Amino acid sequence: MEGTPTESADTRVTRRGFLAASGAAAVGLAGCVVHGEDSGLRGTILIDGSDTVLPQSAAIVEKFLLWNNRVNIPVSGSGTGAGFRRFTQGLTDVQNASRPITPEEHEQCVANGVEYVELKALRDGIAVFTNPDNDWCECLTVDQLSAMWEQGSEVERWSDLDPEWPDEEIEFFGRGPASGTFDTFTERINGERGDIRDDYSGTSDTNVIVRGVSGDQHAIGWGGAGYYFENEDDLNLVGIDDGNGCVEPNRETIEQETYTPLTRWMYVYLNANELDREVMQAFARFYFQEVDDETHAQAVENGFGAPDERLTWTQWAARKVGYYAASDAVVAESEQALEAAIQQATGRQANAIEQSGGMGS
Repeated sequence: MEGTPTESADTRVTRRGFLAASGAAAVGLAGCVVHGEDSGLRGTILIDGSDTVLPQSAAIVEKFLLWNNRVNIPVSGSGTGAGFRRFTQGLTDVQNASRPITPEEHEQCVANGVEYVELKALRDGIAVFTNPDNDWCECLTVDQLSAMWEQGSEVERWSDLDPEWPDEEIEFFGRGPASGTFDTFTERINGERGDIRDDYSGTSDTNVIVRGVSGDQHAIGWGGAGYYFENEDDLNLVGIDDGNGCVEPNRETIEQETYTPLTRWMYVYLNANELDREVMQAFARFYFQEVDDETHAQAVENGFGAPDERLTWTQWAARKVGYYAASDAVVAESEQALEAAIQQATGRQANAIEQSGGMGS
């Protein structure tokens, strides 16, 4: 690929901005695009799952369709759990997930004969933040965070954590229990999914957390790191000390896994039963192909690519929409897993044709 056909200039956008531009749920990608190139590929690929991963997935689909404009790829974001309910029944081809598949969901796949490949798609970090007028809390240890947020916490005032801090009541804001971010935060900080104090303000909308913290000098909250970077003027970022000093979430610390324990993986699951289809193979492999020269130059110009760095499409899309890319080593590992699954799927197809007397379907 030497250039992107009939494509406008590439700029970095926020997750919310990308979704707005894509019709809130990538509706514009549901049919064949009329511009771009016809590669000869035909077929439909159904994508559903996490609305958190949706922007990255939609960005990849948009690029893929520029070179394969007769392929049909509806992209939905019904949520990780709802998406897995469809995926485990074989009703979708690609499942985006903000958490790993659960043992129960795996058993449903087994029961329904759905084989799958798990790919690590991108990274995200959960940021802890305070009000801009908070000039005392720049860093918290994991133990301090747990003391603040665990079920039955006795921390009510800042001075309960440090006697030199203000003797003022803390207002607590965080994600609600229906969120994958909630599952990750409670498990990583308090040791058990769902373990959290009863008196915090929980919400499914991180923007509500941002407004709550920015409006109260003594508040604290947490949410996806991207929301902090979209609201830097209204929040203070708190570093986390996991035993190796205070670390703040940013592209370097998240991609290099030094922001612990609040760096998390997000996933793409492929229905391996469908990997004998040429269109499915081409789309899955596209994740791991290097971006074209024009896209590379635009990424460098817009500050989310380095001149000597050759991103794959999955890495590029993660950064473009405000997430963090998987390392080259993880990308190579996922690509190897994909190729093994494709080889297995095509082998099954060849065996089926041979057993049927050489007559294809």
